[in-house]
Amino acid sequence: MWPDKRLRTAAEPVTEITDDIRTIWDEMIEAMDAMPGVGLAAPQLGIMLRLAVVDASEERGKAVRMANPEILHSSIEFREHEEASPNLPGLSAGFKRPRAVTVRFLNDQGVIDRKDFVGIWATSVQHQIDHLNGRMYFDNLSKTRRDMLLKKARKLAR
Repeated sequence: MWPDKRLRTAAEPVTEITDDIRTIWDEMIEAMDAMPGVGLAAPQLGIMLRLAVVDASEERGKAVRMANPEILHSSIEFREHEEASPNLPGLSAGFKRPRAVTVRFLNDQGVIDRKDFVGIWATSVQHQIDHLNGRMYFDNLSKTRRDMLLKKARKLAR
């Protein structure tokens, strides 16, 4: 839970895809589905590796497993979306992110992959990469909005 320092620390790169990494991804998908959410980064579970999962499909079961995801290209068109985090329950904030992104990552077979994400998929991927870099969604807000949200978070935590 926020303000755990691991949420503010950049995660370590994954050097190879092993059965242990695949097991972590499986556990992350289980946790994401239980929330329910559309994405999860390993640091949110206290695992300091650059691992993320995203599944914004209607029917679920289409999770994309990513190690070391990196945005190669972002659209100039933006999309507003309400974002939240299970690490800061009961709070959310709306803001704009690029509507589409192209991401390079190591897939579950250990192969470098490249994928285009659009809409809620793109929002979630960007959100997870923020987590991998030690950033939370509220870091994208103005100082005033961020301060108001964090004040509310402290009040809820009491």
